[in-house]
Amino acid sequence: MTDIATNSVRLDKWLWAARFYKTRSLATDAVESGKIKLNGERPKPAKAVKIGDSLDVRSGPYTFAITVLGLSDKRGPAPVAQKLYAESAESLAARELLSQQLRADATTAPLFRGRPTKKARRQIVRFVGQSDD
Repeated sequence: MTDIATNSVRLDKWLWAARFYKTRSLATDAVESGKIKLNGERPKPAKAVKIGDSLDVRSGPYTFAITVLGLSDKRGPAPVAQKLYAESAESLAARELLSQQLRADATTAPLFRGRPTKKARRQIVRFVGQSDD
């Protein structure tokens, strides 16, 4: 999936084609908001990406440190999109560690599901009323 006519592709198109973002407008917004660094600098969405460039992509709590291996301006299947870049081993290890920490934190965090029920509200009122005495 290499763009043969030119040796570069717009950054927002490449991020969309590599499946980091679901739409091109989301990719453009991410570049404009500073979530993407191209070779250590903050680019504009129309900046040209070339093979060998390094990208730092922040998506939620995760950061991907990748190297561009291929160019494409068309979105294809996920296995093809994964061949457009290579993630560094350090980045992969850091993401896995963060993922494990987030899973561990999620199990200890209390589950709040919106407003309390009538029964739960009465229990809260009784509990708060008892502590004031």
